[in-house]
Amino acid sequence: MSEDVTVLRIRGLGQLEELSSALLELGRNVPVWLFDGPMGVGKTTLIKALCEKLGVQEKVTSPTFALVNEYETADRKLVYHFDFYRINHETEALDMGVEEYFDSGNYCFVEWPGKIESLWPQTYLLLSLDLTLEQERILTIREMNA
Repeated sequence: MSEDVTVLRIRGLGQLEELSSALLELGRNVPVWLFDGPMGVGKTTLIKALCEKLGVQEKVTSPTFALVNEYETADRKLVYHFDFYRINHETEALDMGVEEYFDSGNYCFVEWPGKIESLWPQTYLLLSLDLTLEQERILTIREMNA
């Protein structure tokens, strides 16, 4: 398995539009994106910015209770947004058909991917967000390919 790593420093919300464009260029051929980081670090905020850049018109919210939200882009492509924070076992993700979503070729943005680690596809982007003492975010992007 090969791994490419990029590390970025995010100093404020004003950088999200530029960051989203750069990330979508970087991950244009990788449909499954795994967002890792502690509660409140900005995973959902980053996913909202990515969806906006993709042309999603509807309100993007974390699917904490629904497990998955489906959005449509301006060019009628689907984007799936998952939040596995509340699941207790990977079988809950299997029962909802997560593998079919991952195999769809559509963007799948996944919060709390550690809850379903054995279900990760062979190729994915792992985006790890950390908060510094200065309230900056450090985004580490790993592109994993089998």
